[in-house]
Amino acid sequence: MKRIKGVLLLGLAASVSACVEPKIDKTVDNGRDSGHLSNLIAGVWVDPNGCDHWIIDDGVEGYLSQRLDPYGKPVCSGAAPPGVATGPYKEGSKFGDWI
Repeated sequence: MKRIKGVLLLGLAASVSACVEPKIDKTVDNGRDSGHLSNLIAGVWVDPNGCDHWIIDDGVEGYLSQRLDPYGKPVCSGAAPPGVATGPYKEGSKFGDWI
């Protein structure tokens, strides 16, 4: 009985360890025009609450992150009306955007 429990625990440990995903670098675009995201130009999208988010659209994928001040608080600059994206956020990609 102890051997069966040991085998079951070993199988459980092996199956749980398979759930660990490899670490993925999310600062790199691995698509058709792959490269570091810092090579693309970000714009600003203003959410319904009036706060800013950095936005990049490279034609296939889109990237969005909240704009924060040095203290980690949201930036609400009023750069555009709520729900509007502004700036050259579609620039820097060689892959055209049909929309």
